[in-house]
Amino acid sequence: MLELKGISTFYGNIQALHDISLKVEEGEIITLIGANGAGKSTTLMSISGIVPPRTGEILFKGKPIHELSPNKIVGLGLCQVPEGRHIFPDLTVAENLDMGAFLRKDKKQIEGDLEYIYDLFPILQKRRNQPGGNLSGGEQQMLAISRALMARPQLLLLDEPSMGLAPLVTRQIFDIIRK
Repeated sequence: MLELKGISTFYGNIQALHDISLKVEEGEIITLIGANGAGKSTTLMSISGIVPPRTGEILFKGKPIHELSPNKIVGLGLCQVPEGRHIFPDLTVAENLDMGAFLRKDKKQIEGDLEYIYDLFPILQKRRNQPGGNLSGGEQQMLAISRALMARPQLLLLDEPSMGLAPLVTRQIFDIIRK
């Protein structure tokens, strides 16, 4: 489903990734483990098109995506939940979820997906009219994941999904990931 072939990514003249290759098959859950600064987030940012690799190739479902813009990559079915959540703090929970479905045109299915999200995370339905910035850290993480799910990704990239969360919330997040 996803393949990285010898990608090297730079921030200006600083090389952050050195010849990274990996393969993710459909249905797999893959974890990147390493020290701070090892390149885990940069790998995800390269896959998402936010920091494109300077060399190498990224294939999604057999097609190259390493030269595409982030919105084109999302449109193909690959979505990232960035480290630090990055929700829209001034938008309501419902508006944040609408943003996740921005590229979609299937209104009936969007409504069904919204109900699915509210079944997964009932607290988001209770807080749907509150600004995202007023949610707790765990609730914001639920919102960030839910916003990504509203794009109906075929592959979901999660950067530090449990960072700063209570153990109970972390367990709930990982249960959802398995689903």
